[in-house]
Amino acid sequence: MLKNLSKVLAPLCLGVMAALMGGATAAADDYPSKPVRIIVPYTPGGFNDTLARTVGDRLSKVWKQSVIVDNRPGGNTVLGNNLAAKAPADGYTMLITPLPYSALPALYGGKLPYDAVKDFTPLVWAGSTQNALVVRNDLGVNNVRELIDYAKKNPGKLNFGSTGSGSSNHLSMELFMSMTGTRMTHVPYKGSAPAVMGMLGSEIDVLFDNVPNLMQQIKAGKLKAIAVTGAEHAALLPDVPTVAEAGVPGYEVNVWFGMQMPAGTPRASVARANQDIVRILRDPEVVKLFRDQGVEVVASTPEAFAALLQKEIPKWSKVVETANIKLD
Repeated sequence: MLKNLSKVLAPLCLGVMAALMGGATAAADDYPSKPVRIIVPYTPGGFNDTLARTVGDRLSKVWKQSVIVDNRPGGNTVLGNNLAAKAPADGYTMLITPLPYSALPALYGGKLPYDAVKDFTPLVWAGSTQNALVVRNDLGVNNVRELIDYAKKNPGKLNFGSTGSGSSNHLSMELFMSMTGTRMTHVPYKGSAPAVMGMLGSEIDVLFDNVPNLMQQIKAGKLKAIAVTGAEHAALLPDVPTVAEAGVPGYEVNVWFGMQMPAGTPRASVARANQDIVRILRDPEVVKLFRDQGVEVVASTPEAFAALLQKEIPKWSKVVETANIKLD
């Protein structure tokens, strides 16, 4: 499957260029002329929803049009993604797209009802955060090297939690295990709060989760943070090393959030939407709002988001296939 990914991904950047440089000739001044919908493939709450509502509220004021946030959870985001893929390519539908999107083709073994590359036009890479790696205080593990040693001496004994199969924290641990030659037992929960409670109740021993979700327990000394997943230290945990620094060279997980539109959306609509969304994201008030939730604004061009997806899809496909993870 992986050897064919280059052929599958090739249209991604080409599709972005076609959307921006050719095709429809609708004038940017004519767009938008009716309400716009932002599909969020998650329940209300959480950063994906915050991103949609923050952008939507401000776009409605700039465009003098209603921008409707449409939460469509279900099927590990497949329901909402498919709804966006099948929507008219007229510039009036947007889709919130986070990191797990790039693992779905492999997770579903090529059985998605849409093509993750061909059916969408990347719009903007909005922002990124990190996951932190935490352990129980009574585990007797103080750093990443000690965790690796413990896991190797006790294969399968350690339980690690996640917010569900295919989530960013599940994928973070699968990548960690594949790069360290360790084996732990996966215990999925229905959300971050239950996973954290599971750790506090000693149901699990180790957890990757978004930094903001863990800060209260870390500050209270109830959980021990031993690493973060990014290339640099996390702003909220400046003294905690990266996983790469702590003993796993080359390890990096960038928990990103983006937005897409259906493939074939007119170039003028893509350009106008990107321009106005980037301006919103770079507003100091929005930068602070996101930073307070542990997310750093990126506010990229469509091409930059396309390049990110072109890198992330094969990366996470390899992790999924190595771990033999499947979602039905």
